[in-house]
Amino acid sequence: AVVSTQSTGGLVVHQLSSYPETNSPLKMEVGIEDCLHIEFEYNRSKYHLNDVIVGKIYFILVRIKIKHMELSIIKRETTGSGPNTYNENEQISRFEIMDGAPVRGESIPIRLFLSAYDLTPTMKDVNKKFSVRYYLNLVLVDEEDRRYFKQQEITLWRKSPTSLKPENRGVAALENMRTTLRRRVVDDQSVL
Repeated sequence: AVVSTQSTGGLVVHQLSSYPETNSPLKMEVGIEDCLHIEFEYNRSKYHLNDVIVGKIYFILVRIKIKHMELSIIKRETTGSGPNTYNENEQISRFEIMDGAPVRGESIPIRLFLSAYDLTPTMKDVNKKFSVRYYLNLVLVDEEDRRYFKQQEITLWRKSPTSLKPENRGVAALENMRTTLRRRVVDDQSVL
């Protein structure tokens, strides 16, 4: 189970959700006919908030003069429904991962550490009125400052603390909670 914790004063709320069942790699081929053909690959499609995105970009065909390439994380929040829908995009990070013109067959490695950013888990269609989604945005800029980009959605999730993992939440964990509560009640009564 994945746990989201909020604390207001003396109250703590845990929201449980599931670990990703499947986490297959992301692979895509994109291009402009007879000008540019690239293939990019990321190791997974779902990452916990302190994970590392690892990937590669392969240049299969390069017939335009590329000046540089950037990778960014975009957070897209959507609120409302129907005609009252409001979208807000925020660029969380932006890195230049290549400077200069690539050649055919070149491979550019990617390693992006998520722990450096203040991220929240992905939330899809909460009560059909709210969602938070994240995208990896790959941008190529040519010498005439034309921008070519491809966005790929990723899922972010909060990794639960070890003490809250399913294998640790059995009968023994419940007994420990009861004992702790009993001690607090006894301590509170002895103060009175």
